[in-house]
Amino acid sequence: MEFRAQARFMRVSPQKARLVLDLIKGLRVEEAMNTLAFTKKRVAPTVLKLVRSAVENANYLSAEKGIDVDVDNLYVKRAVANDGPRMKRIRPAPMGRAYRYVRRIAHIEIELAERGKNGSEALASKVGEESVSAQAPAKKAVVRKKSAGKKKAVAARK
Repeated sequence: MEFRAQARFMRVSPQKARLVLDLIKGLRVEEAMNTLAFTKKRVAPTVLKLVRSAVENANYLSAEKGIDVDVDNLYVKRAVANDGPRMKRIRPAPMGRAYRYVRRIAHIEIELAERGKNGSEALASKVGEESVSAQAPAKKAVVRKKSAGKKKAVAARK
């Protein structure tokens, strides 16, 4: 089962938020929290708060709803930063002109899942890690034979 938390209308560009979210995708919750605690990006404390919220959502469902959840087995299944509405702003420019610029807003979503439940362990892996079975078999080299006419033409040029 998945446990979600989302933070909407965050004053950070989605591109910058994705840099932090890519660090924690596929990690266990404890490792993700440690990584976020020592990341020097401005959005990292917000993402840390979001991960804690998702863990508390899992705790709530395990206590109140009677769902069997092992909090120590949770990992970050999905971490996404989507675009929010853009704020258009105007900056004064020379000779009475005005330059327009855009302040970006992000909607950040974190989804945790329990490793080993419903076959999710095979799908879960750290970002950048490749499993042996997932690697494509090596391609065989294709040897092409040159025709006799091309060999003679090359020899005649020399």
